[in-house]
Amino acid sequence: MALKVELKPCERIIIGNAVVTNGEHRTRLYIEGEAAILREKDILTPETADTPAKRIYLAVQLMYLENDIGAMHETYLELTRDIVTAAPSTVKFVEPISEQVLSGAFYKALKETKALIAYESELMNNASGSTGVLADRQDHRQPA
Repeated sequence: MALKVELKPCERIIIGNAVVTNGEHRTRLYIEGEAAILREKDILTPETADTPAKRIYLAVQLMYLENDIGAMHETYLELTRDIVTAAPSTVKFVEPISEQVLSGAFYKALKETKALIAYESELMNNASGSTGVLADRQDHRQPA
């Protein structure tokens, strides 16, 4: 059974090692066979991988597109080690990603990494939000 992909006007998609750019109209593609496929909204670049979790996603994305742990394996291990050291609570997200990577299920690993990115964002929002609350409290203190 073929995979059906609908592209918006001017949307890009990676199929295997090729970038396909849609024209000015919606398009429906039917893809048969085995190939790495990523929609534009799921693609990260080195420039957009601006957080530790996004860098992990980028490493997994490169493994997925090449269908090979190969060159990215050491980078992936270093990145996951760093994020778990900095935020030990991320281990519950990193373990399922690593399981998928080790089994060669890179697309599933990408999906798991999106949960890590969301969690990282939540941690960062909580950290910046609590700082703001403390600053607000200090500004409103009554003089002694």
